[in-house]
Amino acid sequence: MTDQWLQVTSRPLREPSCADDEEGDAYPSIPPSSCNHETTAQKAKGVDLGFMSLGSSPTGSSSDLIGNGPSRSKTHKALDLWQWLRTPLGILVTLYGLNVIAWGGMLFLLLCNAAPAMCDPSCNDPNSPRRKWIEIDSQILNALFCIPGFGLAPWRMRDLYLWIRWRIAKDDAAFARLRHTHRAWFDCAPEEMNRKGAGSAQETVDISGYSVSTSTPLWKMSMVVWCNTLNTVFQACLAGCMWGMNRFTRPSWTTGLFVAAACICAGLGGWIMYKEGQRRKKKQQSPV
Repeated sequence: MTDQWLQVTSRPLREPSCADDEEGDAYPSIPPSSCNHETTAQKAKGVDLGFMSLGSSPTGSSSDLIGNGPSRSKTHKALDLWQWLRTPLGILVTLYGLNVIAWGGMLFLLLCNAAPAMCDPSCNDPNSPRRKWIEIDSQILNALFCIPGFGLAPWRMRDLYLWIRWRIAKDDAAFARLRHTHRAWFDCAPEEMNRKGAGSAQETVDISGYSVSTSTPLWKMSMVVWCNTLNTVFQACLAGCMWGMNRFTRPSWTTGLFVAAACICAGLGGWIMYKEGQRRKKKQQSPV
């Protein structure tokens, strides 16, 4: 009996695993603290606090402190926007937008007679400070609107030329080039191409013996092309009236008409591209 007791107590004490509990170890051991199959490497990754994970990242990047879910996506979007604003293009676009907002807001306040001190001798007198500053603001805004209207005119005329070849001349290659140019928002992926006559519930168009199935209606492509083209046309009309006539002989209705028409065309085309681009991104990110 004494020999058996010495034999048992001479064995080293060890912490058993969960498998030992199932098999039934006959030797005495230290009671297990936990049997959750969690390894030491998993414990060292960090402590989950529900909304963030504090790990042992040596870089200390912001992604380590950003959790999952909507808050993570919003934070990443904010960081992406900040990175874009620091680029030369982002700086130019920001300055352009701030100028449009500042001069447009000043023009709105002048039209609302928000500065009665400028109505000398009267608000509608051509030589009053109010009417002079309205003309200055209008000329500055016209110049700002001419930047995208005339700066993008070559590409807009190219799209109109391709649209005419596609719709009138039935040129399939023109539509293929037009689709490639607007691939950021026009949902017509190459993998959706199938042989002509295969049948599809979506709208199809023939391209070199193929039937291209697109989930974006074709009329939206036509709408974007014509909205961009008309924006340039109305902006040219506005610039002609603003630069060809002075403020004493220029009819007041010309400024309001061409400004409204140009803004409506630009806003409608931009809205279609924005909504279709968002829908395309959601479609690409959704699991198949």
